Amino acid sequence: MTVEQLNILFEDNHLLVVCKPPGLLVQGDRTGDRTLLDIARNYIKETYAKPGNVYLGLVHRLDRPASGVMVFAKTSKAAGRLMKQFRQRTVRKIYHCLAEGEIPESGQWQDRIGRREATGVIVKGEPNASLAFKRLAFSNGISLAEVELHTGKHHQIRVQFAGRGFPLIGDFRYGSKIKFPERAIALHARELSFDHPTTKERLTFKCEPDSVWKSYV
Repeated sequence: MTVEQLNILFEDNHLLVVCKPPGLLVQGDRTGDRTLLDIARNYIKETYAKPGNVYLGLVHRLDRPASGVMVFAKTSKAAGRLMKQFRQRTVRKIYHCLAEGEIPESGQWQDRIGRREATGVIVKGEPNASLAFKRLAFSNGISLAEVELHTGKHHQIRVQFAGRGFPLIGDFRYGSKIKFPERAIALHARELSFDHPTTKERLTFKCEPDSVWKSYV
């Protein structure tokens, strides 16, 4: 992905909101692959001819194989205020996903997710992960669901769906047997709502998943 291909949904002096493509790292890891954060920084540097290092604050994350709306902070003050909203769970996060099997029409799942680097699983104990969902469509053994994430545990949607026998399409780590395009799973952050860090205006940003989703349901 290049700077020219960056899908910008909104920008002002405080925020940069983009739609992340699947398969792209958000921040660096041991692979050394280029990241969305690198590309966004280069965009600011090139667009505004900024010398030296460019500040861009990472305030939340999406898994590499997932896609969807992400917000970056262009100032440290904005970063602090946005991270506070994520911590206090005042940010509204809506996802779409494709899952194997026919999920219930709607519901809310509360579980305890154990953090293991190799296998995140649902375990016994006080719930620490909560989400609400509704089924939007079902065909060919696949459900299209809309999910509102109430907490932000590691791989939460992936684990909670797979733990009930509904792994997300392409998520071989958690038991999927259906292929999805290379390096991607059928998980998309479709909508993100938060308060602007300086004006306090409530903002909502949306982006739709790739057209390939339509071939599954």
